[in-house]
Amino acid sequence: MPFGPYSAAEMRLYPGKVDSIAAEIITTLTAAGDIEVSDNNEAQLDSASVLKEYIRVDKELTERAKDILEIRGLPYSHLGRTKRQLADQKEFGLGEEGLSWIANQMLEAFMASRHVEEVFAEDAILRRKIKDICKKHMQVDEAIDQEVRDRIKNLEEGTQAWDVEYSKVLEQIKSKHGIKE
Repeated sequence: MPFGPYSAAEMRLYPGKVDSIAAEIITTLTAAGDIEVSDNNEAQLDSASVLKEYIRVDKELTERAKDILEIRGLPYSHLGRTKRQLADQKEFGLGEEGLSWIANQMLEAFMASRHVEEVFAEDAILRRKIKDICKKHMQVDEAIDQEVRDRIKNLEEGTQAWDVEYSKVLEQIKSKHGIKE
């Protein structure tokens, strides 16, 4: 697996995608008759709040992991492992497990929401649909990672020059695709 600032297997939820993901979840589940909502916009806001919480916790774990690396004098290459340990302690999912965490939190939000009148579908069906929608939007990272790698293939991965160029090209490509952090 590639190992750089972002690995291709890593899926990422961008703040700029939250509203469109939340809208697609509510629209898809409502159209399929899986849920009934009293107010579409408010139900979307409930869904968006789950996604925003995921981003907040993910960011918090990244910062804590960086602090731990600094305190222990460990290299940046230990960031992923350290973050995963912190996530495990919090019972928070990363990557594929993050999709499960989001789906479970979304189901809880539906049950607690005043704007979701009724839930008709089985939990497993709802989880699968929510995960599929999130995954589709979060995998944009894989395509972007590949595009960056294609542009900097003349540099040796793992070098400081590669890391610097990766970050620079990544920002250019994100900007081109309209993806904001």
